[in-house]
Amino acid sequence: MGRRRQYCRQSCRQRAYEQRAMVKGTSLAPDAVVLSADEAAQLSDRVYQVRCAAEDVATAVEEGADAAELRQLCDALMRAAKAADGWR
Repeated sequence: MGRRRQYCRQSCRQRAYEQRAMVKGTSLAPDAVVLSADEAAQLSDRVYQVRCAAEDVATAVEEGADAAELRQLCDALMRAAKAADGWR
């Protein structure tokens, strides 16, 4: 009953407050995500790997690859997607 919780835990609420306090008075948007240059490069690399894996799957489908090869390519795509999702 009542309003839904906005934060899962008190610590998440605290981190959100700290984030809002850090960007207050700056030109950054309150919901901006700030990454270091190294983190941004790693994320870009993982996204590129996902794109390449998806292109491999599309090419294999167009060329009429068999089910076993498509399964391998889909597994590689899923691994790349899971690695890219782990940046948080």
